[in-house]
Amino acid sequence: MLNPLSPLDLLARSAYVYRDKIAIVDGDRRYTYAQFNTRVHKLASALRKAGIVKGDRVAVLAPNTPMALEPHFAVPMIGAVLVMLNTRLQEHELKWMLNHCGAKALLRDPLLPLDFDGITISDYEGFLETASLPDGRGSERTSGTERTSGSERTMSDEDDMICINYTSGTTGFPKGVMFTYRGAYLNALGEIMEHGLSESSVYLWTVPMFHCNGWCFTWAVTGAGSRHIMLRQVAPARIAELIQSEGVTHLCGAPIVIGALTQYCANNGIRFEHGLKIIMAGAPPSPAVIRAAGEMGADIAHAYGLTETYGPHTICAWQKEWDELPMAERAQRKARQGVGYIVAGTDVRVVDADMNDVAADGKTMGEVIMRGNNVMLGYYNNPEATEEAFRGGWFHSGDLAVMHPDGYLEVRDRAKDIVISGGENISSIEVEKAIYDHPAVLEAAIVAMPDEKWGEVPKAFVTLKDGQNATAEEIIAFCRERLAHFKCPKHIEFGPLPKTATGKIRKNELRSRVWEGHERRVN
Repeated sequence: MLNPLSPLDLLARSAYVYRDKIAIVDGDRRYTYAQFNTRVHKLASALRKAGIVKGDRVAVLAPNTPMALEPHFAVPMIGAVLVMLNTRLQEHELKWMLNHCGAKALLRDPLLPLDFDGITISDYEGFLETASLPDGRGSERTSGTERTSGSERTMSDEDDMICINYTSGTTGFPKGVMFTYRGAYLNALGEIMEHGLSESSVYLWTVPMFHCNGWCFTWAVTGAGSRHIMLRQVAPARIAELIQSEGVTHLCGAPIVIGALTQYCANNGIRFEHGLKIIMAGAPPSPAVIRAAGEMGADIAHAYGLTETYGPHTICAWQKEWDELPMAERAQRKARQGVGYIVAGTDVRVVDADMNDVAADGKTMGEVIMRGNNVMLGYYNNPEATEEAFRGGWFHSGDLAVMHPDGYLEVRDRAKDIVISGGENISSIEVEKAIYDHPAVLEAAIVAMPDEKWGEVPKAFVTLKDGQNATAEEIIAFCRERLAHFKCPKHIEFGPLPKTATGKIRKNELRSRVWEGHERRVN
């Protein structure tokens, strides 16, 4: 009899094979794989005792600590649905998500207060301490051999929903992206294979676990028997310290994170000699960042995807003959979005409006569409958006790209006006709505503008009402009271807005004005 595919099996195997190997390093605390397994089973038992049943949604609001990692296994272990919350959002945004998904319980870091009507657990370690395992043996069960995933397999089908991840999409209302057990399992295997994770790998948690479940590395690192190094707050000095002290071999991050690390290392004469692989996504890396990463002893792998594709869907698979190219040209090649992951195969295309493949000439632009094992089940409780996203049987990314003659794609622009700032997606419409609430504002438009540190930041073009006055500082402060601070415009320009004959604001003109002299290449 065949078992449905499930990422729970990844922990079960590692707890059996690598039971005495260190699995998690969290400051001074270290847990073996057997202890990791025990903690997960205790959490599952405690949640069940608290009244969580199959199908219930369990939300988690926590930085990269065991409190964020362990629910990735404990929540699906009892058939519940995991909902990871973005720690950078404001309270009203988080409440909207809790409401929309119908969360029954919230695991919350004590430093991240959030009012919630359901079950709230903020003393995580205390919650585990008082929990007992289903067999009643408490914390004594540490060998990792007494229980396998099959005995607690509560999902009936591998296409059951394992988690919901919220993305800003193209409007101010987030969409809940549904992942399946099968997709999570296969994408985790893809990460292991594409990036060479093994039992000797050491993974540093620089990408938030609330971003597509840490791009599925929560399950991948565990499945490979690698070591998780927790990082509560991203800071270049701390990252460099942990890379050296813990022998980190792998980490992921947006270009801003990697850029900050390379600058810190350059300023302090740091070079990593033991080998470090960096998986970069969220925005295309600039050739300068790739060169700087090489100078500090790291090798960059560039991946591309969306929340709807479990994170990475394509990778710039390296060809050995490219090693002979000049450094600048190698960096340009490495900045491409490339080809489908091994679990995605060739199910990624660049098409015109009629869904015909564009010419593979590196010039003709079309939309990136995907299908396959690592494409979402759909949007939670949003059948209209799901139907629109999958028109023609393929997922439509909304990204514009070209296909090169060698079959590698390169994303050139966003089709839907999303601003990507430091790896975070910002809805222009959401920010515009906040600005429109200002009593002095008549019209507003948000476009992305280049920023040396963040890659992109929102810029607002604002027309004031006759007889009204407002400064840029006032409008920015007004937005900061209503939005997460990273979403707020960093620059504001006042004046009339260009319009079409039907009265629509010409964002393309505003964008051209802002990006004059710059090459905007976002994914």
